[in-house]
Amino acid sequence: MLDKQKIETILDKIRPSIQSDGGDVELVNVREDNVVEVRLKGACNGCPMATLTLKAGIERIIKEEIPEVVEVISVK
Repeated sequence: MLDKQKIETILDKIRPSIQSDGGDVELVNVREDNVVEVRLKGACNGCPMATLTLKAGIERIIKEEIPEVVEVISVK
């Protein structure tokens, strides 16, 4: 099982750059299959660049620090 607190710590490092664009990210769930569920909020919600932010930014950084993470997905 992945460490939720470690993921929160990583998100805390990423959050300022997302907030500078008017958005935010919230950890929703860490599934047993090592998929991390997050919710993009604020300006990120519905933004055309949100997928890029999620995959090239958030997912890449989390996987660098926790290689066991399979995927990071956005949920409503």
